[in-house]
Amino acid sequence: MIPVRQEWPAEFAERYRRAGYWRGETLPGFLADRAAAHPAQMAIVDADRRWTYRDLDDRATRLARGFLRLGLRPGDRVVVQLPNIAEFFSVVFGLFRARLIPVFALPAHRHVEIEHFATASEASAYVIPAVVGGFDYRELAAQVRARVPAVRHVVVAGDPGPFAALDDLAGVDDEALPLPDPSSVAFLQLSGGSTGLSKLIPRTHDDYIYSFRASNDICGISGRSIYLAALPVAHNFTMSSPGTFGLLYAGGTVVLAPMPSPDVAFKLIERERVSISAVVPPLALLWIDAAAQKRFDLSSLEVLQVGGAKLATEVARRVKPALGCTLQQVFGMAEGLVNYTRLDDAEERIVSTQGRPISEDDEIRIVDEDEQPVAPGVPGHLQTRGPYTIRGYHNAADANVRAFTADGFYRTGDVVQQVADGYLVVHGRAHDHINRGGEKVSAEEIEGHLLAHPAIHDAIVVAVPDAFMGERACAYVIPKGEDVPTAPQLKRWMRERGVAAFKVPDQVVFVAAFPETGVGKISRKDLRAALRQQHNQPATTGGA
Repeated sequence: MIPVRQEWPAEFAERYRRAGYWRGETLPGFLADRAAAHPAQMAIVDADRRWTYRDLDDRATRLARGFLRLGLRPGDRVVVQLPNIAEFFSVVFGLFRARLIPVFALPAHRHVEIEHFATASEASAYVIPAVVGGFDYRELAAQVRARVPAVRHVVVAGDPGPFAALDDLAGVDDEALPLPDPSSVAFLQLSGGSTGLSKLIPRTHDDYIYSFRASNDICGISGRSIYLAALPVAHNFTMSSPGTFGLLYAGGTVVLAPMPSPDVAFKLIERERVSISAVVPPLALLWIDAAAQKRFDLSSLEVLQVGGAKLATEVARRVKPALGCTLQQVFGMAEGLVNYTRLDDAEERIVSTQGRPISEDDEIRIVDEDEQPVAPGVPGHLQTRGPYTIRGYHNAADANVRAFTADGFYRTGDVVQQVADGYLVVHGRAHDHINRGGEKVSAEEIEGHLLAHPAIHDAIVVAVPDAFMGERACAYVIPKGEDVPTAPQLKRWMRERGVAAFKVPDQVVFVAAFPETGVGKISRKDLRAALRQQHNQPATTGGA
């Protein structure tokens, strides 16, 4: 297997250690420390379970030994696709303890994505639930194993069917489990890349722990904090900003919502006295509107974080009056850099900016199309490097050339403006990338699926503004032949290919040809402009 590494130049690594960012901590190590110090403190609450820190650490340790008894070896990769259930944490901390490397997948991913993750990471195992929302992940696992024979083991939380049961892995073996090297890769996160399927992001124990430890300080997290995980727990936002890992590091309590809808989330906020939660802009709108009904006591909620996509200023102004809590805007990426508005910022700064970086050593460079610095206050392309921003994707040499400058800055693909005191205002994405309610979708990937349809001659996918989702995907399609599918048929065909539902175009527009530039190239700018004029006309859009 190709080794998974994430390395910074020696002078930078030394600087980050000297500054105290990297302290030699590990993910399983901090959990063991919290379990020893506060064994009876509540760590995880889900629909069915209430686990203390001792419960969680004991379960993770037993699973670590169970994974190793399967024949997995330190350094092996394991795709983890679990919903918001307590087992997510016993599994991933068990993998950390066994020095195995989780590859985080979302519940919405289907066989196209999972096959890619398993192949790209050279995964040896795959952990899934049995059935969620009527979808049988065991059937998905069978498809993946048939296509990726290297996936030798499938472990199921629930009825295992033909596979191994997660509960059967837990044992009481006393064999010593050495802690991982703090500078080693802890897991592989997924990029929201602008081209093709997601790239794999190696994050180390040192850099990731620093990101959520420092986030805890910014976000006022302590052992008394209670965090509601409303978004999928495998999202980087939900894990580390400060997220579930930050709360566990602080000795607080993580409450898992099976769904983010107001009825479910508000009931949990009331029952568990939740103090902080995190949502994406479309969900923030739902929560704001639902709060007006005053069906639940939300008085414990102190902070609502909104990130994943830009929150419109007019919506941001409604958060505090509607929910009675402080809004904290979060702008970050799984590759590293995270920006926060501070809890004591003036209201206008909170509602009109997307925050400033975590660290004094987060270097920000805003450049023009020629990668020359823009004048202060002028929007440009964001580049960054720092103590928790990666220096390269896993096994992706060509992508690394495009994504990183020669001096180690990550080209984020975001267009931003830096205003007073280093705060950033996000203006959007620079490339063909749709930020659909916080889910980053590659236009190129969607186009590839559409072009596989026998009745499609060509396809272009563009982002269009949407008041609810932030952006949504519209596919301009040139059909061929006489047997042209309808928009609903085309969408259903994509879903049947095993593509995550959030990647299916929201809108399909059938056209005879694409507008061209003066040199004969397709003008996405013209397509976007045309769509903004036409997308509210049902006769033109080709239906839903």
